Amino acid sequence: MNERVLVADDDSNITDVCRRYLEREGYLVTTAKDGLEALELWRHHAPDLIVLDLMMPHRDGWEVCNEIRQTADVPIVMLTARGEEQDRLMGLTLGADDYMTKPFSPRELVLRVRAILRRMRYVQTASITAAEHTIRYEGLAIDVAKRIVEIGGQSIDLTVTEFDMLYLLASHPGQVFSRTQILSKVWDFSYEGDTTTVTVHIRRLREKIESTPSEPRYIKTVWGIGYKFAGGD
Repeated sequence: MNERVLVADDDSNITDVCRRYLEREGYLVTTAKDGLEALELWRHHAPDLIVLDLMMPHRDGWEVCNEIRQTADVPIVMLTARGEEQDRLMGLTLGADDYMTKPFSPRELVLRVRAILRRMRYVQTASITAAEHTIRYEGLAIDVAKRIVEIGGQSIDLTVTEFDMLYLLASHPGQVFSRTQILSKVWDFSYEGDTTTVTVHIRRLREKIESTPSEPRYIKTVWGIGYKFAGGD
């Protein structure tokens, strides 16, 4: 396995516990005590996933997440002590893949880290036939193996979760998925968060792939149920 995880939190008790549980699962763990150190370690160690506390000195989690998302799609799990919806929404809007509210179970953190990294490994190592290698619709191409999305020939940067949501919908055109179903299939375990997570990710995804997000061409809302991929029809 040997995947690298960066845990950034100004509470040493939390970083110590997270390190212990993650290392027990075989992950290589580095820790940061503030936002500046987190950014420095991200630049020099290229972690496969980041666990990021929102409230840290020098640079808070929002600033760190925003800076990372300018150039990288490394998965980010946000930690928040407040448990307020506005904090969770802000983290997701900036590009976090998941969030956990303190106090949290370190075992659940391990499950979430494992699920995100397993999704990445699965797509990277899956045996894909030539016909399935790229999903194409008018103006849109999804290279499944390389996890590359192009709109009109231009590459679009998506986070791990955004890509997985798009792949789920685009590989089942016309099928309606409820928000709960999307949580189950994309997050890949018994998720205890609310379906607002899906709504925020869909909004971010539309902003990246739709020319007019308010009138989406690809990802349609089925009111009262969820979403479907229309394939530009």
